[in-house]
Amino acid sequence: MPGNKCNVDPATPKSRTERLMKERNLRKLNKVFNLNEKAGDSLRDGELFSNDSAFTETENCASLNEEELSEGIDGYDRQDQRLPKQRLLVVANRLPVSAVRQGKDSWQLEISVGGLVSALLGLKEFDARWIGWAGVNVPDETGQEALTKALAEKKCIPVFLDEDTVHQYYNGYCNNIIWPLFHYLGLPQEDRLSTTRSFQSQFDAYKKANQMFANVVHENYEEGDVVWCHDYHLMFLPRCLKEKNSNIKVGWFLHTPFPSSEIHRMLPSRRDLLESVLAADLVGFHTYDYARHFVSACTRILGLEGTPEGVENQGKLTRVAAFPIGIDSDRFHSSSGAPSGPGSHKRTERKICWEKGNVRC
Repeated sequence: MPGNKCNVDPATPKSRTERLMKERNLRKLNKVFNLNEKAGDSLRDGELFSNDSAFTETENCASLNEEELSEGIDGYDRQDQRLPKQRLLVVANRLPVSAVRQGKDSWQLEISVGGLVSALLGLKEFDARWIGWAGVNVPDETGQEALTKALAEKKCIPVFLDEDTVHQYYNGYCNNIIWPLFHYLGLPQEDRLSTTRSFQSQFDAYKKANQMFANVVHENYEEGDVVWCHDYHLMFLPRCLKEKNSNIKVGWFLHTPFPSSEIHRMLPSRRDLLESVLAADLVGFHTYDYARHFVSACTRILGLEGTPEGVENQGKLTRVAAFPIGIDSDRFHSSSGAPSGPGSHKRTERKICWEKGNVRC
């Protein structure tokens, strides 16, 4: 009956003190559970939470000191913040900084501005490392060591590409072949013959560059890391990563449209690209239509099974979904009061991010 104390659930906290202590003890139990799970121990839910009723008010008051009472919920939030964050390796064609050489072993780093950089500003809950090309050719070992050290302060890891690879991989295959077709644009008539003749060399450079990115990822990978590959520049990367370590958790996200299967069929390397992307555990797109086009291409070109969750290939399911990406609105709002004038917003934005040590600006 309502109001009858005998009907009150004994596990329900009777006071704020008891509630806080119960939350703390549950956090500790969950932490122990996670550690045991990593070690291969299997704990049943009944074993984990069977002692909930033992959290009596007497035990809670005896173990809760005045400092914890004064901190309250905020104190537990601060304890959570001290826990190690999930490491995330963000792999993109370009780093969020541009490097300018000042001397033999000296580099100046400038914040890059772009859609991909702006889209990933909100990754504050992860311990992120950014792997990519610094936008400059560094042929000498001294320069590479100095640049690697400078970028490490911003949690960036460089991939060193030579000029010929960049020309054929980035300017050639990525921007001259994939980008136009993914945007439903045909190749320019005057470039069609030369593009056809050099297609194989550009495709070889594309695969070579993706393997170089994979090598850097493996050098910096730690067990438990999540690798997040980005855009059409790195469609071969999931396969390169999985071939060496099948346990790596890999995601791939496309920041452009994915065309219909009729358009994707025009690529001579259509099967290789699709099969390489399917090596990832999760494939993401901006919209549902782009995700549907990808699944359709896999079923029509590769003859695989499409499901509501993704694409199934020989018992392995690659999840495919739409993840609309926005921007860090708080950051742009904080910079909206910057002094007006040509380039002032960009300079203020860069200054704010640089002072905060945010490599994703």
